[in-house]
Amino acid sequence: MGLAHADATQDKIRERGKVTIGVLANGGVFGSLDPSTQQLVGWNPELARKLGEGLGVPVELVQVQTPTRVQFLISGKVDLLIASMELNPDRAEILGYAPTPFYRVGGAAATRKNSGIKTWEDLRGKPVCVSQGSSYAKPLAGEYGAEVKGYKTSSDSLLALKGGLCVAAVHDSTLIHPLLKSNAEWADFHAPITTEILPANSVVWTRKGETDTIAAVDKVIREWHRSGWLIETEKRLGITPPQSYLQELHEQAGKGS
Repeated sequence: MGLAHADATQDKIRERGKVTIGVLANGGVFGSLDPSTQQLVGWNPELARKLGEGLGVPVELVQVQTPTRVQFLISGKVDLLIASMELNPDRAEILGYAPTPFYRVGGAAATRKNSGIKTWEDLRGKPVCVSQGSSYAKPLAGEYGAEVKGYKTSSDSLLALKGGLCVAAVHDSTLIHPLLKSNAEWADFHAPITTEILPANSVVWTRKGETDTIAAVDKVIREWHRSGWLIETEKRLGITPPQSYLQELHEQAGKGS
């Protein structure tokens, strides 16, 4: 990371001769453990390895969990986070981040194929399952008049959908689409609404105030957009539907904006 100035994170990386990146790998195409090699594979791990390459240092991947990922970063167990953690004001208050996003994630609705649901407006007055504390609850109730039911985890919410306790379950599109695509148990369900609810940018997180690290990471991500590497990686991993925002960012980067 050949920069004249260095913040505490860069000092630490130089001292250890590697960058430690926390990745979320909770199964599926965005991150999982390959049982044959015991290696972390998928979108988050691939981006983490490529980031180390761009920074010019070896990478150590550390698997993090949703409830503890922020703590791992703040306490210094990891230097950076690529952990399916979208940008929002609460997170930005306590953490730093590279401003150029590498993805965008919003909510998608899984519903039975015979439910008649085609738009978000079709959920008005109907029971809709979400995870407790989900940011999707507010727009679902406020904008679309759905009767929101919160469940402890996304698995519980999806089970409730299967059991007929709600007409739809709304979760991150990165959870819903791979589940419906690859799982025979979900053959009677689909995600018919083409727009995502409350889309938010996926960013690489750092500790607060680590401006040199942020600049170095951001430079690498901008190059990913310029070269089209993220679009190629999404395609190679079979992530569908393709995220149109990546194409926008690629075109912007090509124009040098």
